Amino acid sequence: MNTPAERYAAAKERTKEADTGLPEFRATLGFDLDPFQEEACRAVASGSGVLVAAPTGAGKTVVGEFAIFEALRSGRKAFYTTPIKALSNQKFSDLVSTYGPERVGLLTGDMTINGEADVVVMTTEVLRNMLYADSDTLEGLGYVVMDEVHYLADKFRGAVWEEVIIHLRDDVQVISLSATVSNAEEFGGWLDTVRGDTRIIVSEHRPIPLFQHVMVGGKLMDLFAEDVAFDQVAETPERSAAVNPELGKLAQRGFPASRSRSFQRGGRRGGNGNGGRQREQISTKVSRPDMIMALDRAGLLPSLVFIFSRNGCDAAVAQCVRSGLALTTTAEATEIEQAIDLVAYKLPTDDLEILGFWPWREGLMRGFAAHHAGLLPIFKEVVEDLFARGLVKAVFATETLALGVNMPARSVVMEKLEKFNGESHVSITAGEYTQLTGRAGRRGIDVEGHAVVLWQNDTDPAAVAGLASKRTYPLNSSFRPTYNMSLNLTSQFGRERARGILETSFAQFQADRSVVGLARQVRAREESLEGYKKAMTCHLGDFSEYAALRNALSEAEKEASKTISRQRRSAASESLESLMLGDIIEVHGPRKLGRCVVVELDTAWNDPRPTVLTEEKHIRRIGVQDLDGPVEIISQIRIPKGFTGRSPKERKDLAASLHNAIADSRPPRRGAAGFNFSGSQEQEEKIAELRRALKAHPCHGCSEREDHARWGERYTKLLKDTNKLRSQISGRTNTIAKTFDRVASVLEQFEYMIPASNDKDQAQITEAGQRLRRIYGERDLLTSLVMESGVLNEMNAEELAGFISALVFQARREDNSDEPRMPSAKVQLAWESSINLWSRLSDAEVIARLPETVAPDSGLIWPMYKWTKGSDLRECLRGTDLAAGDFVRWAKQVIDVLDQLAKIPDLNAGLARSCNRAVDRIRRGVVAYSNVVD
Repeated sequence: MNTPAERYAAAKERTKEADTGLPEFRATLGFDLDPFQEEACRAVASGSGVLVAAPTGAGKTVVGEFAIFEALRSGRKAFYTTPIKALSNQKFSDLVSTYGPERVGLLTGDMTINGEADVVVMTTEVLRNMLYADSDTLEGLGYVVMDEVHYLADKFRGAVWEEVIIHLRDDVQVISLSATVSNAEEFGGWLDTVRGDTRIIVSEHRPIPLFQHVMVGGKLMDLFAEDVAFDQVAETPERSAAVNPELGKLAQRGFPASRSRSFQRGGRRGGNGNGGRQREQISTKVSRPDMIMALDRAGLLPSLVFIFSRNGCDAAVAQCVRSGLALTTTAEATEIEQAIDLVAYKLPTDDLEILGFWPWREGLMRGFAAHHAGLLPIFKEVVEDLFARGLVKAVFATETLALGVNMPARSVVMEKLEKFNGESHVSITAGEYTQLTGRAGRRGIDVEGHAVVLWQNDTDPAAVAGLASKRTYPLNSSFRPTYNMSLNLTSQFGRERARGILETSFAQFQADRSVVGLARQVRAREESLEGYKKAMTCHLGDFSEYAALRNALSEAEKEASKTISRQRRSAASESLESLMLGDIIEVHGPRKLGRCVVVELDTAWNDPRPTVLTEEKHIRRIGVQDLDGPVEIISQIRIPKGFTGRSPKERKDLAASLHNAIADSRPPRRGAAGFNFSGSQEQEEKIAELRRALKAHPCHGCSEREDHARWGERYTKLLKDTNKLRSQISGRTNTIAKTFDRVASVLEQFEYMIPASNDKDQAQITEAGQRLRRIYGERDLLTSLVMESGVLNEMNAEELAGFISALVFQARREDNSDEPRMPSAKVQLAWESSINLWSRLSDAEVIARLPETVAPDSGLIWPMYKWTKGSDLRECLRGTDLAAGDFVRWAKQVIDVLDQLAKIPDLNAGLARSCNRAVDRIRRGVVAYSNVVD
């Protein structure tokens, strides 16, 4: 029973609540608010901003929904922002069902529905653009909900979140919803600094407990030695560290484990009559269909299976279809068929095959599907809907699904714990593991969720346990000033104030805080340096001086060695360039190729790689890296006409000629004979001088010289590291403002900004700069430079759409093929102009020490040109490796840029007309369709 004091405090709280919409809002819910939701809603009701950091599925969005409720109750507007269009579409549908279509709008760049409504859902970029344009839509805005705010760590688009947070009016309440991050206090501290009163509310409680497993050959085994759920891991770290010993044995011995937990449909507690222990040999590998069947037997469907590959997701569906697996009842299949038919009649019949409609349909009818960025948006929406309705039981997905789209499941399966990041295969982080597995356990449906990792040959159970135990990750800013941002800030606030505004970013906030830690490290190292100095004290003289001489000599010798290496490489390259067909050469190098005959020349001037036949009849290519110096020319023979080296007889006959020529050979005619490699004269003189100074130093004769020297080497190394830290401290002070200055220097070079004549610290935005303020994207300045050149002015709609795609598109894989013939002379001229302008811009960025703008990419020019001209999808995608979903996604981004250009004030009239026509012609068929407009 509560004490009188506690009852009095509760009564006061209820009196305060009566003046807010919280009691009324609570009455609309079909469940009780969790403590963190209650606390956050009260903070919103009191007028504070809030940062809510909680696990996936914990119910953070309830706080955002309360802010919307309060806005409508008080007659103010509310914006709900998300990082991606799919999540905006989903939230729009949710809010329409709650408040009706007349009160809710949607703005996603390529789509506008009721944009002046009381509640508008939008991507964060749209809100950023509104703020810079000082849009009338901002009038009356009271609340902004920033869903998935941890996305500001994204290196490509994360800066947008910080721009919005900095520029929103002070009277707008910001409700930030984040995944659980380890530095929530730091991020909340920054929000409090730039937005005023901000409450930080962190919850690590999952309403649905999450259990961790490993699937070994179709058998589910507990990851931890005891039954430890999600919340218990943090509460009992000593237990969470205890991995199931049977998994440890499996990893050590490399043969199947003997202990597994038996599962039964409808619950995880099952038995096999002997307490869950059994002796049976099981295979460690499991096929995808068998894995799904094992989950089904255990009652763990519906399931999300994360496969970090689009092809892998599609292949998984195909494998399940081929296996004959079916997870649906006849009634469920009929319901799925009805949903599919609603989509099919809206798609051109001729496009169904190229869209992969029939295999997609077959998988859905059986209860499973893929979900990835290459899938047509229509198809993804149907998969999401059917999964939410419990009709689709298994979805094979890439990590893009983890970004907010509402698809909770009973279990989440991780096929592997590494992914390809665009450059190499890397292990997933603890934060990524948390984000992905956090979808396991449907609130109001499941009593518990299950995360399952499939056993691989290199699985380390301790590493998996580490991922499962660390559920938080740091939120690090990716903010940096862009060309567009810099012009908008300078135009609105002037150059000096713009610098000051940028200094308020979370990036600078973190940099300033990190300086404190670096300074602490420097102080600690300075104390160690003093200790090292004492340890190397020499009675004959200043040993630190002697140590510096030794270090200088070592560095000089290393530099001379590098010079010799460069000489060897240069001589090796020249010798390869001078080779002729039929030359017999002696190859000295790590591959020990010995004597060979040149059978094919490579004319690349910067990296010659001739093809040779060795005495052992092997065909090899050799390059500079295969040589210790220049090759030696021993002799020469004639290479038979048409020699390819493919047949053993060809190689045998030529090798015989090679042996005969070697036997008759004379000393080398050209090559390395007598070649002298050495450092430069200046380097040799410096080395000699340092050696003389070393011998002349008093400490050189010390009997304990080498003991002192060891301390001296430690001193020198630590001093070098300490100086690096000092440099970091210097570099992190005013880092964002310094980057802004470098961006401004490039803008001045291209005459988008000119220094004010009466004040060097101010700047004037030129007419071109004013136009660039309306262009957003990774290639914003390049797009503006091309537009200002005038090469777009005479283009028709299809030419313009095709070319603009080159300033938007980025191929998933590097394409080394020759540039294709362009659709028209005008597109060709624009392409050549864009390459030349990009080259000039790239040079300027290198000099300014800025990241280089991504080069134009021609990979989408022809498909977009054909589509805008009216071709069907099959014709547009012929000869490309573009997936239909990718084409639609890029087409919408092209629409976005064309729409931006069309709205630029004082734009060339012909160009504006072509932009609008191109938008109308692109927005058709599969590009135009979306469930949100139905």
